[in-house]
This record gives sequence, C-alpha cells and structure tokens, in this order.
Amino acid sequence: MKRDRIIPGPGQESVWDYPRPPRLEDSNKHIQVIFNGVTIADTRKAKRVLETSHPPTYYIPPEDVKLEYLTSTPKTSFCEWKGPAGYYTIAVGEKQAANGAWYYPKPTPSFASIKDYLAFYAQMMDACYVDGELVQAQAGDFYGGWRTSDIVGPFKGGPGTWGW
Repeated sequence: MKRDRIIPGPGQESVWDYPRPPRLEDSNKHIQVIFNGVTIADTRKAKRVLETSHPPTYYIPPEDVKLEYLTSTPKTSFCEWKGPAGYYTIAVGEKQAANGAWYYPKPTPSFASIKDYLAFYAQMMDACYVDGELVQAQAGDFYGGWRTSDIVGPFKGGPGTWGW
C-alpha cells in the first residue's frame, strides 16, 4: 500500500501519475555525471523512463559518455519491461564504482531505442545533474531513479516500500 500521494505544484510531476508498465520518452534536459572530478557523461539527448512510484531514470547515449572510464562486468539483471541488463564499473584514477552504471544490450521492442544507452546510480557518483540541479538518488540500492525538485513522491525504494 502506498503512502499519501504528494500533490504536485506548478511545474512539478508526481511519480504517482507515471504509468505502469513504464513509458520511455526523449529528454532535452542537460544531463551530467561527475565521477572523481571528471565529467564522464554530458548530454542533451537522454531518454528517461517513467514508472509509477519511481523518480525518472535517465539513459545517456554512449556517444555522450567517456567510455574509456568504463569496464564491463559479469553482473547481469533482468527487468520485466526492458529485458536483460549488463553493468559497468567506472574507474577514474584510483577511485572505482563497481557496477555503477547499467545498460540494455538487447532491450525489449518497446525499449529498443535505449539499446546500449547508459544509466548511472547517482549515489555512486560524485554528482549527477539535471539542468544544473544536483540530483538526489532514489533510496535503496536496487533502483536508479534521479530525484529533482520538479518530481514529487513519495518514492519507492526506501525501507517499507518494497510492496508498493
């Protein structure tokens, strides 16, 4: 059972208005990912996935990611909507974020346009930004949503929210 829905104010979106199954949409917002002082991703061509109770997850085209800092790992997972996922460890200098980014090498037809796009766990990065606003990570260690001031919840991911 979900908690009380926060009513969105002007210019805000409620995660409780997002669909299930999730929707994929283009975003022209300025997305940046910083790790160990290096901007490893910078784009205005991201896609975002919107799913009930989750802040958006941003997927960045590989051409806008400094792939030389990423190494694929053996970790995999499976999303009932998007298909099988692979993971990358990010390493800049001596600092690493094991499995800090993920991607879909063979997404389902509904999500074909995010093939090989990368998403990053904000809590593992130095900073992630949406249009210059510092992102707050979605609670928990499973979901990768990015919270900004224009998105209201409550959000799935924290203690007691698994069954939402």
